[in-house]
Amino acid sequence: MKASTFVYPWDVNGDPAAAGRIAGLGVQQVTLASAYHSTRALTPRHPRHRIVTAEHAAVLYPTDDRWEGRALRPYPAGDWAPGDAYGEAAAALAAAGLEVHTWVVLAHNSRLGAEHPDTSVVNAYGDRYPWAPCIAQPATRAYLVDLAVEAAVRPGARGTELESLGWYGLQHLHAHDKTGGVGLGDAGMYLMALCFCPACRTGYGEQGLDADELAASVRDALEPLWRGAPDDGGWAGVEKLLGEAKASATRAWRDETARTLQETAVRAVRAAAPDAFQILLHADPVTYHVGANPGVDPAHILSVANGVVVPCAGGTDLLTPFAEQSRDGSVIAANFPVISGMGGTPATLTADAAQAARQGATELRLYHAGLASDGDLEAVRSALAGL
Repeated sequence: MKASTFVYPWDVNGDPAAAGRIAGLGVQQVTLASAYHSTRALTPRHPRHRIVTAEHAAVLYPTDDRWEGRALRPYPAGDWAPGDAYGEAAAALAAAGLEVHTWVVLAHNSRLGAEHPDTSVVNAYGDRYPWAPCIAQPATRAYLVDLAVEAAVRPGARGTELESLGWYGLQHLHAHDKTGGVGLGDAGMYLMALCFCPACRTGYGEQGLDADELAASVRDALEPLWRGAPDDGGWAGVEKLLGEAKASATRAWRDETARTLQETAVRAVRAAAPDAFQILLHADPVTYHVGANPGVDPAHILSVANGVVVPCAGGTDLLTPFAEQSRDGSVIAANFPVISGMGGTPATLTADAAQAARQGATELRLYHAGLASDGDLEAVRSALAGL
């Protein structure tokens, strides 16, 4: 089973041993960040640093002239990834015999929301989510599509993985995040993800809903949860809290908005890419889910993209809906965390990969070669040797 590991350019650049060490894990591919959100990351083996602080979402290469005169445009990286950091790392990894694919984070950008607050998701209380661009807004959609093209189709890349190509909501590891005090479950998180920016208010109207009335209904539905009532979870929980008709109308608007953005972005990337360029989306098979792995309809997305990268930190069950809709050549990549300190279980990777294969996975994704300890990497090396 083909395996790829996620990597940041700063894991490789300045460390002459990094590319060979990654190739020595037994992976055939690396998924290398070309556009990434803000983060603070360990580099436990780098000869020049141990901590990298990426202060804001940025592209990790020089942009071209497509952004001239546009208000919404990607931000260049600072000293954590200067110049063509992506290109430098990609060249080293390719020289080590690895196939390089781009890793592109899209609708997740706190700096964009801070500098252009009108682009952000607005919840039913009027709170803005600066980390979450609203994907219904025409200017934001145009920005995301062009960013997907530019960041995906880098020189020498054989494919791309598009993360956060869909709705984002409350789920976000913000700086010193303190949002876990109330147990909002699946239903509560959906209600907190509903956007009430002008574009979405118009969209609800097209579904026969009055946006002000809907916002009031969302606030009323959430009130018991704020007081500690249990969240029944799942879509049935949303329908119970909001009412079946309103819930269905909101989902119709949001599903269509995400679906058309995904279609447009994939089509644009494919038009700009060389032949046989692979386009995968990080995805969840439940369409109303939001975040880095936004919800998609499995049959639809596998008719649009070459495949999906599916989160498997909580088990492999999310693979099955995609496997059931798989086409000839579809890639269904099971994404396993392999960092013990971040909840990963590299020691069980052999068994996990076997279970993923039984549920339809065709490839593995391993998060993350740059962040993992030496012990975790040795466990990965041993597991891949046995597959």
